[in-house]
Amino acid sequence: MSERKLSSTNFYNQSFLEEKCALNELLYLLSKRWMTEVLFSIEEGNSRFNSLKEDLEHISDHILADRLRNLEQFELVNKSCIPGNPPRTEYALTHKGEELSEILGGLCDFAESKMQF
Repeated sequence: MSERKLSSTNFYNQSFLEEKCALNELLYLLSKRWMTEVLFSIEEGNSRFNSLKEDLEHISDHILADRLRNLEQFELVNKSCIPGNPPRTEYALTHKGEELSEILGGLCDFAESKMQF
């Protein structure tokens, strides 16, 4: 996926909204396809790449790897490399990730009970 041009109106609008309130930046991050599902899948105990792939059966390897990098970059997920033959990588929610997941769970409950989609 290509990045937005730095001279575009959409880029300026997004930048303005992100500077106005940090919530706008968080919503932009979470609105990326599969982002919340990866977060919830890790919360449910899927800590390995392959278990995440099985849980989220239609996600591509490329997108899953990208979403895990994003979650790690914003310190919502910890990545642990476990030595061995073969070496393993495991993912776990950080305290910040757990807090966000709880908030998002509440939003899911609200959407299911109060919204008509």
